[in-house]
Amino acid sequence: MTNDRKIRIVLADDHGIVLEGLRALLDSEGDMEVIAATTDGAQVLPLVRKHTPEVVVLDYELGGMRATDIIGDLRAMPDAPRVLVLTAYHDGETIRSVLESGAEGLALKTASPQQTLSAIRQVVDGQLVFPQAARRWLEARGTRGGIMDLTAREREVWALLAEGLTNVQIAARLSLSENTVKFHVQHLYQKLGVKNRTEAALRHQGPGGRSGPPRG
Repeated sequence: MTNDRKIRIVLADDHGIVLEGLRALLDSEGDMEVIAATTDGAQVLPLVRKHTPEVVVLDYELGGMRATDIIGDLRAMPDAPRVLVLTAYHDGETIRSVLESGAEGLALKTASPQQTLSAIRQVVDGQLVFPQAARRWLEARGTRGGIMDLTAREREVWALLAEGLTNVQIAARLSLSENTVKFHVQHLYQKLGVKNRTEAALRHQGPGGRSGPPRG
């Protein structure tokens, strides 16, 4: 990121005090600019269409909506922005739902301001950003199970991978970013106990693959 280019950001948090505090933090950074902010989840899509930000920072809970409900619509937009979800929760279900939604990152509200700023910059630079708790949770799942522990999204990625599609092609088919597909493929390998695409594709033809148990 060059010094003369600012990261254009849309913020959404249903707590006004939190929103203003975060806005003040980001606007104090020389390489960031909050171009719109809202406490209303229903306003996120109109604001993104109007301002075309590089990144949207979403609270996980937005009144009666969840960030994961909004991300699907963001992903369907041309030139979809990157998404960082902020949450006070780090349970498995929250982590799974954010991963499945296609967000590029999940940051805890309990993290330091510098960690939040770093997470935004990393997401804009194309990295997937999840806390260590998320990675430990995923790794623990991988050691306990195999095919039965695959999520619905991982099964979709697995099936397309087995058809010979590249990560770019899978991303286009599922309306995900390429980095998100890479992340799913990484954990697919871990859960299946395979080391490459060929092994994963061959595994798809065996027990639990095409004729395996229904998707969970």
